[in-house]
Amino acid sequence: MDRTSGQKRAVEFLYPPLEPFDQRMVEVGDGHRIYVEQCGHPQGVPVVVLHGGPGGGCSPVMRRYFDPAHYRIILFDQRGCGRSRPHASVEANTTWHLVRDIEVIRTLLGIDRWIVFGGSWGATLALVYGITHPDRVAHLVLRGVFLMTRAELDWFYGGGAGVFFPDEWARFIAPIPEGERGDLIAAYHRRLFSGDMMEEMRFGRVWSAWENALAAIAVHGPVGEGPSEYARAFARLENHYFTHGGFLDHDGWILANRHRLADVPATVVQGRYDMICPPLSAWKLVEGWRRADLRMVPMAGHALSEPGISAELVRVMHCLQSPRAWA
Repeated sequence: MDRTSGQKRAVEFLYPPLEPFDQRMVEVGDGHRIYVEQCGHPQGVPVVVLHGGPGGGCSPVMRRYFDPAHYRIILFDQRGCGRSRPHASVEANTTWHLVRDIEVIRTLLGIDRWIVFGGSWGATLALVYGITHPDRVAHLVLRGVFLMTRAELDWFYGGGAGVFFPDEWARFIAPIPEGERGDLIAAYHRRLFSGDMMEEMRFGRVWSAWENALAAIAVHGPVGEGPSEYARAFARLENHYFTHGGFLDHDGWILANRHRLADVPATVVQGRYDMICPPLSAWKLVEGWRRADLRMVPMAGHALSEPGISAELVRVMHCLQSPRAWA
């Protein structure tokens, strides 16, 4: 698998492109409307896909990890990002609002239990949702585990990852005066929420470029800048959540409450060389969790687009496509 995965592009492991059979905007309160779509088999095994970020939004390629003849695939853009409105808004936008939104979608679509599939921040949200509503989760499929701890944020925004990518780290800290570099999340927060749209876009691009540069082990050199509006929304939402510790009650909340998932089966796909969410978090998560299976992908980083990551996720979902696998 590893040799083959390294020779192929990620999309070659995926199912063919498909279009939704249902698209809608759902009013979830607090002035927010979220985009929701369904693809695949209307009576198939339901799976909800939680995108990363916070602020990333879902994309058509995320539909392709599931056999459309067997799965009822539900994707949505979380508050403030993608096609959801208002765009880039952090008002009434917390982890607990998102958990509530997931339940709104499940109830609206008449689903009793579903597979919850998420990577990076999507894995964080999947875990918080599962801890809160374990009876609604048939199986957790997680990729690039992020536990929303201070240690993880310090690693990525405090110089840990920068030891391996000093050139990219220099670009990330360059716009911030030396006196503010002791807390880069706070320094960027002041600029991403300055009220000056051009400044917010400029700093949003730099914030996003730092993460993008480290996402995949196949990337060499600086990555190109994404669209300014997308980068601004992504950076504002991510910074908003990180500034508030994911709105969890205390540092280490997920591991402290993992016992609530004891009876929920989980499969964790983790890149060995993930520089954004190092494997230690995935290891700590599954340690002592009887029903969890950790699959370490040897030559892979963080991104969903890593060939080895995509190949393993498709393999996992193929095994779970029968309701008997998780009933």
